[in-house]
Amino acid sequence: MIRAFCSALALSFALLPLAASATLEADPQVLYAQMKAAYDKAQANGWDYLDQEYYLSTIFNAGRAYSLQRPNDPAYGELATLAVRMGAALDYNPLTNEDAATWYVREACLWVGKNTTDPNLLRDAATLLVRVNAEDGNPETLATLADEDAVALAAQFPHDVQAERLPLEADWRAWQLTHDPAWRSKALARAAQPDFPIADLSVLDAGAFVDAAQNALANVSGYTPQDRANAAVIVDRLRRVGKLQVIARTRAVPESVYLTRLAPADEYFGPFGMSVLGIENDIKHVNFMLDYKYGNRESDAAVNVAVAVDDMHRVYPRDRDMAKLLYECIAMLGRMTTPQAQAEAAHLRGILTVEYQSSPQAQQLLGSPQPGS
Repeated sequence: MIRAFCSALALSFALLPLAASATLEADPQVLYAQMKAAYDKAQANGWDYLDQEYYLSTIFNAGRAYSLQRPNDPAYGELATLAVRMGAALDYNPLTNEDAATWYVREACLWVGKNTTDPNLLRDAATLLVRVNAEDGNPETLATLADEDAVALAAQFPHDVQAERLPLEADWRAWQLTHDPAWRSKALARAAQPDFPIADLSVLDAGAFVDAAQNALANVSGYTPQDRANAAVIVDRLRRVGKLQVIARTRAVPESVYLTRLAPADEYFGPFGMSVLGIENDIKHVNFMLDYKYGNRESDAAVNVAVAVDDMHRVYPRDRDMAKLLYECIAMLGRMTTPQAQAEAAHLRGILTVEYQSSPQAQQLLGSPQPGS
């Protein structure tokens, strides 16, 4: 189905205009060219799973660049439409996708909702909106949808080892996000299946997953009898295969092409134009004032910092300090009780724990689930 759909996109690529070259960090034209190259490569390879994931990532990158720099360019709408179509076709879910593109997917869905009458496209946009909106304060819903989406995507590629691992990864991430042991049980059950590629784990934390299996086998409390039976199978198979091959996710676009790992010192974010150094200093200042019992009087200043951090996350999602700034901002906001501060804290928490779940800061915020919890 996806292969036929992708072939039908060739005409739309021919019609998509190329805008004039930009001089900013993320040149929309460069990213569009990267997207076109990904399409051509996938077309030549026959559209396997990794080809399609790679292509979706390049769509998101090009779409974000047009949104941030050329929102009035005709290509903006073409890319928003493409993001929705391909995102739905590939069962996009923010919990398992590593592009940190939730905000753009939401924006693309809203644009489609306002600018098309195609019932299929409107249905796709509505489907994706449920998923991206679940990032804000609905971890159980997001976990359930991630499991469903991973199963559906794996079914599209029944003989692809990369795709076969997706349901396990979704369930383990759901366990990390919700601490609901039912998700851990599902992950153990999947890994115990005889056809599961146990030698090639790509879960969020393969070491913690193996520890969970060993804890279950060692009769640590909190595991079900079925967990223990599944753990016995997993541990036995691991002994047979020897050293694990933990497969990392493949990045779609080199950081040098998309956005640098460091936001430039002279770039400014949020309505008050804060630099990265300004954000760091303001977090320190607000915390200093909170130490002196200023309490909710610092709410407006804290919210302004949070908005700037969110803005930076949109432009430089792979900045090496992104997770750290999100974590520090959440901690700062948590020291106040105003509705505005709490709402911003919840929003940033969703970003950190879903889009950056593999970061130490997200793991610290979520709290490592106890062995038998």
